[in-house]
Amino acid sequence: MIYALCLIALHSLRGPQSARANEAWNPGGDKVQIKLWSGKAPNALALKARESMIRVTGKPVGGKPWTVVQNVSVPTVTVYRPKANATQTAVIVYPGGGYNLLAIDLEGSEICEWLNSIGVTAVLVKYRVPTPKVGPYRESLQALQDAQRAISWVRSRANGLGIDPKKIGVIGFSAGGHLVAAVSTRFSKRSYPRQDSVDDFSCRPDFAVALYPGHLWIGPSGAANPRGSQPKLKLNPNISVTKSTPPTFLVQAKDDPTDDPRNALSYFQALRDAKVPVELHLYPRGGHAFGLRKPSLPIGAWPKLLERWLRTLKLL
Repeated sequence: MIYALCLIALHSLRGPQSARANEAWNPGGDKVQIKLWSGKAPNALALKARESMIRVTGKPVGGKPWTVVQNVSVPTVTVYRPKANATQTAVIVYPGGGYNLLAIDLEGSEICEWLNSIGVTAVLVKYRVPTPKVGPYRESLQALQDAQRAISWVRSRANGLGIDPKKIGVIGFSAGGHLVAAVSTRFSKRSYPRQDSVDDFSCRPDFAVALYPGHLWIGPSGAANPRGSQPKLKLNPNISVTKSTPPTFLVQAKDDPTDDPRNALSYFQALRDAKVPVELHLYPRGGHAFGLRKPSLPIGAWPKLLERWLRTLKLL
């Protein structure tokens, strides 16, 4: 599945509407990226191009430009700490980008800063892209490895980060939303062999949040996210929901042109059938890849609803 905004960003490289920087992404300020793996990442890929940023100005989201990162071969984590009213809760952030690139601010740093505003420590994962989309469900092995490793990395450093190792959640957008479902259901068996002591810590999230997820709904044709009017809900069989799947919060728009809302609906149904606590918010308007940038629409209320949900779980 190639997401619409990814295509926009890639095509915009050829025109004046987008400014391209030659350097790799840097969070700025006093924040430091930390390599996710102590050695070479498993199933490493040799990329022909170096990591770089693209500032997309011709296709603004919420009236503002946005930044994407491409050619990530060295995955990192960046910790965002709340300046006041810190809780012991942490959330790991997976930006979207169709496993081709990462919407690093729209679905990354901006989300981290919002989480900080409600007292939550945020950890932004710059996972490997582009990576092969494997199988009929177009999943990324390398992205899943980085996503699982990030959970264990945060849990292994819980004391130093001032967080509770039993209050570590995940949030993801689009392809990152698929990662949320993947780490929520595949924690009993890692997607890579043990690398070091970090992997002795569980990679199961304690709670999960997915916005406009992809790669989850399988239509009658067997293709992931098919187009058409098929009414049946069928979940990607690689997403095996059990009663051990963590409580989940889902958001999607009915008019999403990239990922059919049946992605969220099929996952919701599987969670409900397994009696996993789940909350779904489906809105008529919102489109795709909006992050925090559509406050004037009803769907723009999702952060407040999420905050309330976190309070019901006694995480804030």
